[in-house]
Amino acid sequence: MTGRPLPQDLQVAPSILSSDFARLGAQVQEVMDAGARVIHCDVMDGHFVPPITIGPLIVGSLAEQVHEAGGLLDVHVMIERPERQAGEFAKAGADNITFHLEATPHVNYTIQHIKEGGCTAGVAITPSTPAEALRDVASDLDLALCMSVNPGWGGQAFLPGSPAKLERLRHVVDESAVVEVDGGVDRETAAAVVRAGATLLVAGSAIFGEPDPGEAFRALVAAAGG
Repeated sequence: MTGRPLPQDLQVAPSILSSDFARLGAQVQEVMDAGARVIHCDVMDGHFVPPITIGPLIVGSLAEQVHEAGGLLDVHVMIERPERQAGEFAKAGADNITFHLEATPHVNYTIQHIKEGGCTAGVAITPSTPAEALRDVASDLDLALCMSVNPGWGGQAFLPGSPAKLERLRHVVDESAVVEVDGGVDRETAAAVVRAGATLLVAGSAIFGEPDPGEAFRALVAAAGG
């Protein structure tokens, strides 16, 4: 593996989906100066989810900046047939690539393909997919991502059943796997998802939607107990 290993301690991962793309590099630097070491990149294709967002070019544009600061790029691909694109994100500088269980019939193959590209591999599940659906691939996962909103749009309200689902997911995957949560994570919900077993918390609008992203990041880390 050539990518950086996933953190095993509690981390908040700012999601650039909510950033000001005219100031992307500067805003990423603000949160990294505040202590962020995982930058989350949401990739959407207009098929698996309705919106279209970024691709390998944006990931590549951030790779040197993030890596030089000691961070890693956590790329969440909300795209159909992710096995067809994973290699391009690995070449662009992704450290972890997470794809959706619901997006391909070739889950095992895609996990191995990502790892062969030098990255750690994660699998995400939407709110309607049970945690137990990951049981047959649990031993191959570096990360399991529980969506706490429906994928595709930033700024959604946190789904209240998510902590219970995170608890189930923590018991499905191996102890060494990172459990990540994405959607509606803010200062009010952070402590609950940590208690439920999440150690990697993705936050977009709660950080980049605030006037001072660096201060918002620090406040969210404190609320999570970090």
